[in-house]
Amino acid sequence: MPPFKDEHVLIIAPGSQITLAQLGLPESFTPARLRIPTRMFPAEHKGEWEPMKVREKKLSRAAPQIGLNGHVEGDITMGETNGTTINLEDHEEEILYEEDPTSEEGAVYPLRDGRVVDWSCFFALLTHVYNTLSPPFHTPILVIAQPQWKPQDHETLTQFFFEKFRTPAFCLMDSALAISYAYATPTATVVDVGYQKCEVSIVNEYVVSDLGRGTPLLNCGGEAMTQRLFELLNGKGFTKEMCEQLKKNAICEVLPPGAELPVETELGNAASAGSTGATGSGDGQRGSIAAQGGAPRGPGVNTDLGDADEGREFKDGEDDDGVLDVATIVASGKTSEFLARKEKEKAERAAARKKDAADAAAASKERALPNSKRAKAVFHYQERRPLEELNVNGKRAMGGEGGQDVGEPKRQKSPELGAESEIQTAENAAAARKEERKEERRRNREGTAFVRKTVEVGPERLQVASGGILDQIADTIHRRISSVPEVNKRSDLWDSLVIAGNGSRVKGFKEALLATLHARYLISPSSATIFSSELPSNFTTPVATGANTPQPQHHAPHHGTGVNPLLLAATTASNPNLAPPGQSQQQLHQQLQQQQYYQQQMQSHQHSSHAQTPTSIKVLKLPDYFPEWKDTGAEEAVFLGAQVAAKVVFVVDQGLSKGFMSRTEYNEMGPQGIHESCL
Repeated sequence: MPPFKDEHVLIIAPGSQITLAQLGLPESFTPARLRIPTRMFPAEHKGEWEPMKVREKKLSRAAPQIGLNGHVEGDITMGETNGTTINLEDHEEEILYEEDPTSEEGAVYPLRDGRVVDWSCFFALLTHVYNTLSPPFHTPILVIAQPQWKPQDHETLTQFFFEKFRTPAFCLMDSALAISYAYATPTATVVDVGYQKCEVSIVNEYVVSDLGRGTPLLNCGGEAMTQRLFELLNGKGFTKEMCEQLKKNAICEVLPPGAELPVETELGNAASAGSTGATGSGDGQRGSIAAQGGAPRGPGVNTDLGDADEGREFKDGEDDDGVLDVATIVASGKTSEFLARKEKEKAERAAARKKDAADAAAASKERALPNSKRAKAVFHYQERRPLEELNVNGKRAMGGEGGQDVGEPKRQKSPELGAESEIQTAENAAAARKEERKEERRRNREGTAFVRKTVEVGPERLQVASGGILDQIADTIHRRISSVPEVNKRSDLWDSLVIAGNGSRVKGFKEALLATLHARYLISPSSATIFSSELPSNFTTPVATGANTPQPQHHAPHHGTGVNPLLLAATTASNPNLAPPGQSQQQLHQQLQQQQYYQQQMQSHQHSSHAQTPTSIKVLKLPDYFPEWKDTGAEEAVFLGAQVAAKVVFVVDQGLSKGFMSRTEYNEMGPQGIHESCL
């Protein structure tokens, strides 16, 4: 078999919602280059599938007619020829088929909860991925297998790839093992949070444990968090799509256990306090006469009144210079009413200014708080609208309040440049116009466009995982690790926790899960050391004099002298005459057996108790030597591990480790041979 090259390796990682694929291994491993939805649409014939929704579009065209002037008038519904109107009655319907890349109407998802529920649709999806990448003939293929796939499913996929694509080598790799490859750790507890499920797997020395696998933890994935937001915000006009966008936004956060939700604080009535000096208005507070039915006393102590003439209307008794006409006021006989009105107007203006300043200070203080401490936050989301609603007089309309103009951007004149710069600018402008026309054609084809809107969200955004999701995952992790037979490996598994999957992208999810594990299962090292837990409580620390050297305590009943039965049995085994009076050799052996049984029971009890209570829980971080993954995050580390494994299996050792199944082995053993070579 000729050696495989890096540029010929094909990797496919199917997921419940998104399938990742890539042809070729780059020099530095990067995120997947191809991301397509894991769905297909039924075609015209049964059993056939299309990658996009295909719609029928009927066009009505008129049959060619002969006008009065002898000319042929075609493709019109009503024509005017030499002032004479001709009604065309004969029409021909032309049916066009167009693809809608955004529609999900009638979509079929072949993977559900990690299981293949529609093999015909799944095969069509794999074929679509293969044809999209168009690999050469001598291409090895690596496919990431889900934990729920049975051995029969592995055989079915092996037969499909060898028979359909004639691949020279095929490899099935477990998703948990691929994640451990990405983190470069042979032992790990992998928590894969997906779309509708969460899978907890134990990897011990690059071997995936089968204990507890095949039964995913349902209603603990990303869809469950979206559904939780929808339950909390449905009464406020939020749709399922808005909740999905909110979950991916930075203002949505998972709080650690025990954290209190922020409460919106209502500001006091600053106008009342400022105008009447009401009780509780600050320094120099006084009783309110207005509350007793009297006239207001005016501004309280230290009330900022500002400019009295600002923004006022001049009434009878005053001129435009702000000077009171005392004669007019006295002549009117309403001096007291005028003075009371003036005092009230001043107090109202001062209270309004004070309230605005207090509101501005409160808003500034609210913005300075971290997201988890703010009672409300502004959420920007995108809403899909038909183009008919966005077209107003031939121009794109704004998408409501806070919307974003989806029309063509205005072109600005560039300053005078040199000849080369002008040519480059013209080329850039031409490329920009080409992209604009392409985007316009895409929008017209789809018939919709996105409009940006703004809405305010309360503390509900911080309760995305409040339905017991973290508790269920933490309990499953504890049960999986406790089921490992090797007791000495359990502490390593607690210290090698890996949280992956796109469902864990929600802000604060990993930190909250780790805090939940600490709160429920972690014990302090000071109360769980080997000296304080495995030695009897009456033991004290030995000193050099030997005065407090621990003495053995024997709980098994025995007779005779107070000599240790173990020592006595050892010394009398060769000489029965040394046995104490009244005791036979057989009785001494019985005492010895009882003592050994008691010690075994104590040791087994001590080991099991330590294994159930970890003293440290740590989450591993992705290695730093993959710079391309720093921005994208480690949630899709399964694809990184697949690239590492493909490099080792297909390129480095060329099959010496039996990591893949060759075409020759398939011809000899059939699909069943995949069980001897899959990872």
